[in-house]
Amino acid sequence: MKKIILLIIINLTGVLGFAQEPLTAKYDLMPWPKEIKENKGKFVIDSSLTISITSIKSERVDHAATQFLRRLTNRTGVFLNEGFPLENKKGDIQIQFDAVSKLDIKNNESYTLIVDPSAIKITAKTDVGASRALATLLQLIDNNTTEYFIPGVSITDEPRFVWRGLMIDVSRHFQPIAVLKRNLDAMASMKMNVFHWHLTDDQGIRIESKMYPKLTEQASDGLFYTHEQIKDIVAYADKLGIRVIPEIDVPGHASAFLTAYPELGSKDGYDYQIERFSGVFNPTFNPTIDATYTFLENLFAEITPLFPDEYFHIGGDENEGKHWDESKAIQKFKKKHKLNTNHDLQTYFNVKLEKILNEQGKKLMGWDEIMTPDMPTTAVIHSWRGENEGLAKGGTLIEAAKQGYQTVLSNGFYIDRMQSVVDHYTIEPIGDVKLTEAERERILGGEATMWSELVTPLTIDSRIWPRTAAIAERFWSPKEINNVENMRKRLEVVSFQLEELGLTHIKNRAVILRSMTNNQNITSLLNLSNLCEPLKIYARNLDGIEYKTYSPFNLFADACVADASDALKFNKVASEFVQGGDNKAVIGFFTTWSNDYKSFIQLEKNPKITPLEPLYKNLALVSGLLSEALQTKKISRENLKTIQNTMILLREPVADVELVIVGALNDLTAYCESNYLKK
Repeated sequence: MKKIILLIIINLTGVLGFAQEPLTAKYDLMPWPKEIKENKGKFVIDSSLTISITSIKSERVDHAATQFLRRLTNRTGVFLNEGFPLENKKGDIQIQFDAVSKLDIKNNESYTLIVDPSAIKITAKTDVGASRALATLLQLIDNNTTEYFIPGVSITDEPRFVWRGLMIDVSRHFQPIAVLKRNLDAMASMKMNVFHWHLTDDQGIRIESKMYPKLTEQASDGLFYTHEQIKDIVAYADKLGIRVIPEIDVPGHASAFLTAYPELGSKDGYDYQIERFSGVFNPTFNPTIDATYTFLENLFAEITPLFPDEYFHIGGDENEGKHWDESKAIQKFKKKHKLNTNHDLQTYFNVKLEKILNEQGKKLMGWDEIMTPDMPTTAVIHSWRGENEGLAKGGTLIEAAKQGYQTVLSNGFYIDRMQSVVDHYTIEPIGDVKLTEAERERILGGEATMWSELVTPLTIDSRIWPRTAAIAERFWSPKEINNVENMRKRLEVVSFQLEELGLTHIKNRAVILRSMTNNQNITSLLNLSNLCEPLKIYARNLDGIEYKTYSPFNLFADACVADASDALKFNKVASEFVQGGDNKAVIGFFTTWSNDYKSFIQLEKNPKITPLEPLYKNLALVSGLLSEALQTKKISRENLKTIQNTMILLREPVADVELVIVGALNDLTAYCESNYLKK
């Protein structure tokens, strides 16, 4: 009987729900697959490697296979003799799928991947599923001192949610085509399948209209996408198995629209201008005049053919209705139509837009403000409001699903807030709410949102990645895959693979620091940046008035990221020491920072780096005194007081960043006071 139980346990090793942890420690897969088992042996990568596709023709799989081979050869240095494609015979990597996908929420992305010493077999229902398998296979590449290989595994995989998206706001700061394409590549590598393209806002119209040319002539600063560029992005995304959802934000966030066409505004005689600051502004479409609907109907009729997907996002958020309240004509209209509140008036507007979009074969989607009692349940609710803690009780996501709406979650996944990856990763989209099968099916999935008030093409990758890879795992992988430390271990590897793919989230930090120093040695600044994080949750741009559209975004805060790498390491070793561990690692950090400060003060100063000098000086002072205390196991009252006073200064933000080792330094100070101070 004991032998039978042992065999059962062994067979369950690597299967979800049982001994998953050993394999997550061994393989750096992200998102983690639904089920993985190890086989004996390994597939050795050498010059004879070939790929064959024994299925109908698919541009998606051809592209995925070609890119797989390119990245494989770059990573391994292996010179392939033939590679791809093979005709009339089986390759070493054999791909088989049943159908070419129509990209929609019913698309099947499941696959199986079997790696044996003699062959690798990929089978899938669709070409998109086969492409997802190749993304996993690429992450499995390993090596020893003499060869590269793929370990023997069997993987059965499918996504938890059908909607796994990334929204990029290109209105506040325009993002060129190349930026979008490299982020689409990264999305595909993380098995994300929806690109939500936020194309209009108060700061600019980013989509060409041939019917209304003043939109780009007067409200874009010349920064917009032509129809051909949009078709190119849509086609490129389609090749990656990614749907493109456009967002035209109305009736609020309309400053740019009304700069070009002020007659559609709610306040007569108002001087509409493109906004240069961030925030919520009053300009709003007038929902009581026929001209507004004629304009939007014509604009949508021109735009919708560029986007094959059935979903069309109309925004609908943050309309405070001030200009509606100030308009006598609008108030009269509300009274006549028995619209008691501005929410009622906006619902009136949204219902009209839904009919317009339905006539063009589109399904209206909007931020959760559109969910009002009279809004038809054919609309899709994009949940963004509320505290994260409320998710366990459902929030607007669960409320929408229970009321009959399809719904998508972004609350908790606002990556522009510069919160730690842990804050996002520990959010369970559905929580513990009990749902019927129909209600669960209406929860389509989620999106990470990259609002661009504080990002430019130079920095956007570092604000999206690598954190969004962990968010992608929340949307793809089973609920039970949630170990934070293991996620961090895998994410560190995936981050470098994303740079290999073409992202700039790592290398552009050095670009910014070289710019700040006029190409001096950046080691001291880089090490300081690894201890600092940008101010979080919009504290960097409080009330939206510190930074404008053309403010500099190559400052020290832009070189810092949400999860400061050395801070994580130092906080860990400091905690381990305080709990009885060795002090060598802590002293090592202190020595580095003291030496770095000496290098920093040798730099030729300028207005960009001079504000950092007090921070570095105080860090070096505390480092030196604590290092001395740890080594001598003695501390004087004078030194203790100096440390405590300096710590007050270190807690204060500097240059829009905060030093995120202050808590650990306080713990070490308290330890020294308790153990080394002479009574």
